[in-house]
Amino acid sequence: MSEVLKDLTAGTVGGAAQLIVGHPFDTIKVKLQSQPAPLPGQLPKYAGAMDAVKQTIAAEGPGGLYKGMGVPLATVAAFNAVLFSVRGQMESLLRSEPGIPLTVNQQVICGAGAGVAVSFLACPTELIKCRLQAQSALAVAGPSSGAVKYGGPMDVAKHVLRCEGGVRGLYKGLVPTLAREVPGNAAMFGVYEALKQYFAGGTDTSSLGRGSLIAAGGLAGASFWASVYPTDVVKSVMQVDDYRNPKFSGSIDAFRKILASEGVKGLYRGFGPAMGRSVPANAACFLAYEVTRSSLG
Repeated sequence: MSEVLKDLTAGTVGGAAQLIVGHPFDTIKVKLQSQPAPLPGQLPKYAGAMDAVKQTIAAEGPGGLYKGMGVPLATVAAFNAVLFSVRGQMESLLRSEPGIPLTVNQQVICGAGAGVAVSFLACPTELIKCRLQAQSALAVAGPSSGAVKYGGPMDVAKHVLRCEGGVRGLYKGLVPTLAREVPGNAAMFGVYEALKQYFAGGTDTSSLGRGSLIAAGGLAGASFWASVYPTDVVKSVMQVDDYRNPKFSGSIDAFRKILASEGVKGLYRGFGPAMGRSVPANAACFLAYEVTRSSLG
């Protein structure tokens, strides 16, 4: 089996594990990020993460926490094939000799390169996911908000292609997606390698146990979100923004308006669920990847 195919297979398994564990957290994150700012004297729709969980389950049942999961699950193979294959190919380019471990700095470069590649797949996928996750929060804004009700992932895609500029509409939010994925993956893979080497006491990490891989993967995932979270907020609000009457003219405009209306805390809406998701979801992803990759030889 070729190295690329091994990375593809292991990445797919890891991505599926990550999605199953982390999607409910992601749903709550997007709901908190995208809820309209309350009018003066009014309370926001969700008081916090736990309130969002309770309201979601009450209104939509437990399945509401997995809303929008169909698209990421359907594309997880392609997403992780790109992420881990590009990273693997960059490792090969940077490796001085076959089998020689890469330095932490080299893994940072590999992560950044993989982040560029996956952004072009992540952007339309997340636009569809965010529209589905956020529509119940946006509905409270009333008919004038321009909020559209979607029947499912294909309905979102058809609406965007038909009414929001065709394929270009699916790439709304590409700039903040790149601003999230490039430094985020650079941090994640760099931290992951640094922690593995720390736990192993050297550059040979092949004998690390599952507990160490879980810890390294979980903390690496946390480093992703800790380093780029405001860009994810900007991405989400842009992707759920009304096409005909937009609130934001671009990434910088969205950043400035959030900062002006809500302060720095507005750029960290949903941060708790994101961090709560990142540790178990990425621990599951990296463990599943490493175990699968090792079993393939």
